[in-house]
Amino acid sequence: MSGAPVVRRHDDADLLVGDVASALLDRLEAAQARGEVPQIGLTGGSIADALHRELARRAPDSSVDWSRVVFWWGDERFVPAASPERNAGQAREALLDHVGVDEAHVHEVPASDEVDTAEDSAAAYSATMREQGAGFFEVLMLGIGPDGHCASLFPGHPALGATDAIAVAVHDSPKPPPDRVTLTFEAMARCRAVWFIASGEGKADAVARALADEGTVEETPARGVRGDETVWWLDEAAASALPT
Repeated sequence: MSGAPVVRRHDDADLLVGDVASALLDRLEAAQARGEVPQIGLTGGSIADALHRELARRAPDSSVDWSRVVFWWGDERFVPAASPERNAGQAREALLDHVGVDEAHVHEVPASDEVDTAEDSAAAYSATMREQGAGFFEVLMLGIGPDGHCASLFPGHPALGATDAIAVAVHDSPKPPPDRVTLTFEAMARCRAVWFIASGEGKADAVARALADEGTVEETPARGVRGDETVWWLDEAAASALPT
């Protein structure tokens, strides 16, 4: 793994979202100025939704060319394509439909009405990433659950041990829907930057476990993801159980 995680604390969720949006826009602008087409991994959840809306709001004043950004997801719910539970649908409604993306650069995880099984979906998503991925993410954004899960890697689940795989199926998820597709630890490690984004007191214990000196990935899967740079973007409520 790469260097130690960096923690950035913010007084409240609004300041957190604004700071992450600024940092992401700066990062995308810098990558494009180098002549790159940056690839990023999006996540779901309420704080991600707020971030996506803030990015869309700021897009007209940014120099980011969104048609030259490639989008992936760290995980997805294996439900029909039109389901409101889809992370991709939430991201489209909040961000992608508003900023002029190139649809050829938006790589959704195949839905349950497009392939037969979550295993088929994981295999197809893996194949697409092999063919069209850059081999790394410029930024992979992740949330953390109160149980310490990230993407759809849950405590004690078999997917934690997946090797030689980009994406795998997850069944019997402890939170609905039960069937999902997730990137593996190995795939998520191929990042210039991993950004965990967490808000609210309900995440505080999980954040503290993830950043503690001692603990296991089996108990707190978020401990298992690091990039060349790893940043935890937290509001004070989510950071409240960390040592002062």
